[in-house]
Amino acid sequence: MEETQRKSNGRVAVITGGAAGIGAEVGEQLAAAGYHIVIADLDLAAAQATAARFQGQGHAASALQMNVADAQSIAAGFSQIGQEFGRCDVLVNSAGIAKVLPFVEYPLDIFQSTMNVNVTGSMLCGQHAARLMIPKHWGRIVNIASVAGMRAVGSGRTAYGTSKGAVIALTRQMAVELCPHGITVNAVAPGPVDTPMTRVLHTDKFREEYTRAIPMKRYGTTAEIASAVTYLASDGASYVNGIVLPVDGGFLAHGAGSI
Repeated sequence: MEETQRKSNGRVAVITGGAAGIGAEVGEQLAAAGYHIVIADLDLAAAQATAARFQGQGHAASALQMNVADAQSIAAGFSQIGQEFGRCDVLVNSAGIAKVLPFVEYPLDIFQSTMNVNVTGSMLCGQHAARLMIPKHWGRIVNIASVAGMRAVGSGRTAYGTSKGAVIALTRQMAVELCPHGITVNAVAPGPVDTPMTRVLHTDKFREEYTRAIPMKRYGTTAEIASAVTYLASDGASYVNGIVLPVDGGFLAHGAGSI
């Protein structure tokens, strides 16, 4: 543990949904940049395993169980972060859920739970993180949105696409209100990325059709998304505020016709 502390630059980065997928890749990149990584995830065992992996690489990391669908769990988690570290310099809202169902059959409870996790959870985490950032007059919040929040991506994404559109609007509002405190808020909108979630949600037919619509003709990697997040979390992005950065291989730029 002493070795991992020596590698820390003193700043703390909290990553929700950080045990796997994009969140874990973001954590690895920020850990390499010297942050103490707090992996906040519903799956504590997975968060502990990821934290142990980072520690084995000589980085500073810890695991925290947090359910972003539960306001009390969020409050308790950030209270623990405040007590242990006294700061939160970077927040990456990476936790999210998705369920693909036809619009006319979309269950209300699934719509509401998706909005609760993807939107309300991001807002509450942002509030708690900002309260720890304001005394330091510096902070970075990066929300993981999606191209599905900027353009309809196939059928069945009533809740997911709507929630990610709301995350984009939330990002802009947070950016305007928090920048007087030295805090920037931005969003990354991934295109299709090869993650455990997309392997479940994307059928072979959908994957083939999606790939054809991307000028680069492939899915992205978690590392490519994480690199964009790492930039927005950096000192070098000090004048970048309230943007949505698509990382999509040209998907949004592609109009009608074949490539």
